[in-house]
Amino acid sequence: MDDEDFAAAFGTGPGPEDWLNGAAALASALAAEAQVLAQTAVALRGAVAAVPLDPSNGAMGDVRRQRLALSAAADAALKAALLLEAGELLGAGGEPEAVAGKLAALAKRCGALPATLAPALRAAALSLRTDDGAARIAASALAQDISTRLLAPAAAQQGA
Repeated sequence: MDDEDFAAAFGTGPGPEDWLNGAAALASALAAEAQVLAQTAVALRGAVAAVPLDPSNGAMGDVRRQRLALSAAADAALKAALLLEAGELLGAGGEPEAVAGKLAALAKRCGALPATLAPALRAAALSLRTDDGAARIAASALAQDISTRLLAPAAAQQGA
């Protein structure tokens, strides 16, 4: 079967509705990823809620460990917020280039590296709760496109 016969029989890829479904599914998966990060931030915050230097707090009685846990909690909360924003942009039908640009600008404004969002985008694309194959393909393509755009500045710096 040559390429023309294959395209005639099966189409040339996801259609317009598949892209919309893929974006919606990816937005939903990003919300789930954000929820996990938010729960992690809350748990880390709770772990250091005890009085500093209180020996009954075990390993968290050390101020250096508390700072580390608080920093990790802040990073998780920030990443959760950025992933929720990514989901909102995708769910609204944003183009990958525009979504990546807005996410990069938001991340930089918050002091985060835009490239740190790429793994979460890819993970979200792999965790879709749908049996719609075309939507899965579209979501994976969207996640890959956005991830590539977010990683481009970091790759350019490494190559320089």
